Amino acid sequence: MRKMSGDSELGCTEHLFKVLVIGDHKVGKSSFVKRYVRNQFYEELKTSIGVDFSMKVIDWDAHTRVRLQLWDIAGQERVRGLNRVYFRGSSGAFVVYDLTNGSSLDGALNWKRELDCQVMLKNGHPIPAVLLANKCDETKVSRRNASLLEKLCQEKGFTGCFQTSAKENINVDEAAKFLVKHILQINEESMKEEEQKIHLKPQTNTNSVCC
Repeated sequence: MRKMSGDSELGCTEHLFKVLVIGDHKVGKSSFVKRYVRNQFYEELKTSIGVDFSMKVIDWDAHTRVRLQLWDIAGQERVRGLNRVYFRGSSGAFVVYDLTNGSSLDGALNWKRELDCQVMLKNGHPIPAVLLANKCDETKVSRRNASLLEKLCQEKGFTGCFQTSAKENINVDEAAKFLVKHILQINEESMKEEEQKIHLKPQTNTNSVCC
């Protein structure tokens, strides 16, 4: 997992995290990013070719600033061969599907499997990934379907799932906060493990004299 952090002069710790936004073509990935980063929605958006980049700066608390580098990966099959390059160094991911297009859920699960094969944490676990059931404003989701979605989410190893709408701004910020929270927790645990390794490392005797 790629992480960049440092302490500013004001005592604020800054983190830079790379977050993927993946899923099939036309599931609303770019609309989700635009809503989250700029709080804007466009009925028609230019199709992503390869990858589009966006940056979101979050003042997480009084002492923590998070910079999210969002990689909006094109969903067309012809660019899938580049995913190994695009996925490298990611700290987390949004996996998006379209609630009005059932086949896009199968696509999302394929993206999740590919993600788990391509990138992982230092401990060998998958990076946190949140499943977004997008365009929830265009369909009615029953309580039963919602529970089935949560069950699927657990079975497939997602960190969490949200029904979202970029158009109506439903659960966009909530899903992002959820993912960032988990990324920060993993980052903190990783730093503690590194500190423990340093403390446990045998100390060499620098005062020894060779006769």
